[in-house]
Amino acid sequence: MAVISKKIPTPDQVTIRTALLSVSDKTGIVELAKALADKGVRLVSTGGTHKALSDAGLDVRDVSDLTGFPEIMDGRVKTLHPGVHGGLLAIRDDEDHVAAMREHGIETIDLAVINLYPFEEVRAKGGDYPTTVENIDIGGPAMIRASAKNHAYVVTLTDPSDYATLLEEMTEGSTTYAFRQKMAAKAYARTAAYDAVISNWFAEALDIAMPRHRTLGGVLKEEMRYGENPHQKAGFYVTGENRPGVATATLLQGKQLSYNNINDTDAAFELVAEFLPENGPACAIIKHANPCGVATGTSLREAYGRALACDSVSAFGGIIALNQLLDAETAEEIVKLFTEVIIAPSVSDEAKAIIARKPNLRLLTTGSLPDPRTPGLSAKTVSGGLLVQNRDNGMVEDLDLRVVTKRQPTAQELEDMKFAFKVAKHVKSNAVVYAKDGQTVGIGAGQMSRVDSARIAAIKAEDAAKALGLAEPMTRGSAVASEAFLPFADGLLSAIAAGARAVIQPGGSMRDEEVIAAANEHDVAMVFTGMRHFRH
Repeated sequence: MAVISKKIPTPDQVTIRTALLSVSDKTGIVELAKALADKGVRLVSTGGTHKALSDAGLDVRDVSDLTGFPEIMDGRVKTLHPGVHGGLLAIRDDEDHVAAMREHGIETIDLAVINLYPFEEVRAKGGDYPTTVENIDIGGPAMIRASAKNHAYVVTLTDPSDYATLLEEMTEGSTTYAFRQKMAAKAYARTAAYDAVISNWFAEALDIAMPRHRTLGGVLKEEMRYGENPHQKAGFYVTGENRPGVATATLLQGKQLSYNNINDTDAAFELVAEFLPENGPACAIIKHANPCGVATGTSLREAYGRALACDSVSAFGGIIALNQLLDAETAEEIVKLFTEVIIAPSVSDEAKAIIARKPNLRLLTTGSLPDPRTPGLSAKTVSGGLLVQNRDNGMVEDLDLRVVTKRQPTAQELEDMKFAFKVAKHVKSNAVVYAKDGQTVGIGAGQMSRVDSARIAAIKAEDAAKALGLAEPMTRGSAVASEAFLPFADGLLSAIAAGARAVIQPGGSMRDEEVIAAANEHDVAMVFTGMRHFRH
């Protein structure tokens, strides 16, 4: 295909004489139209926007006046016409373009104010297939792309937050080239994100796991002060996924969340969501995206205390996630420790007042918990590409657990194994988690050797025992989970040395029989899950 080459003049100042307004989100549109009319701008509009402006008493032409053709097919076809696109795309300084406009009676359009059908909203609410398809905008993206391409002469507005900026720009009735460029860039980003959501919805609806082209889109929620480190710039983009969590949470108090806060808070809330509220209170404490304590309890206060006991040193400056309403008793305990963020489905008024004593402490509410079983996508960048995978929504309750040792686990050991495996799913690999009576008692994360993870977890358990004045670490008689198979017996032997009496792991190693034999030799119960939970 030949490359099209044409030099387009770029006048700095372009006077706005005619504006086309066609919006789904009518926020501020009447006020903008009135301000434009006061500046002598002719208004043209479509459908519901035309009605809104007419009802406000404005003199506004219907787009059919430009096209000479009525809206048809329930409004599916109304702006896809040379009378509109010729007015948007014409190069005003090109004699051939001017002659074509004159011959066909096409009027120039200098400002296009367009936003799109609410596809993202319909998708997030789980609309049925026909409804979702009907909310795919066609004419809107076409007009946005046309006007943005011709930004040498046309202003494109896709965001109501830019209306005031436009009016400031138009002090003399015209706009600068730099402004039109900026709006064009924003316009193409908008249509790209819109099409990304549509394509990903189709992939989900048709069960296409890895489509040939994958685009991930988002809307800037806030620009961060910096990224992981002060020399890195960062922004928080939301995808529109209707999943309770940090992206959709309400910040009740505290400073702006940092890049690291958001990352850690997401990790904390996804972990605590593994524990359904109807099964009792649960608390997860996260530091640097890894849990340093997770526990259940008869009350939320007890769950928090038990989670803190696992590693109270690492919990300093951490993130606390709760699976139930934050009550006053729990809040009183939490404010005794320096904490960066608390996230919970809801919070009582009494607890709010207590947390308010720490004005810098961020308090987030989400309304509910995310469903761990819900499918979705996770992505990370690598040089020159994206790694995209399905969210790890495997649940230990859904697995066919297989006892592979001579000794069967007791009922309590089985519960502790399941608890430990849930937590291990959210620990950076290599991960080893000790648990006892619904409480983590040692966590080893992110080591190159699984043996080292087991040892570090045991060392932390010893430190916790000393801090609590216990005679021995709580790993004695505990269950231990490994998120991936034990490749050798050495990791198991380290866990046994720490006092573990039951082991849960995926299995699948070439040396499974060697590991099972070691467990039998020490009268330890072992269960295979058949599912791995690597987290890098």
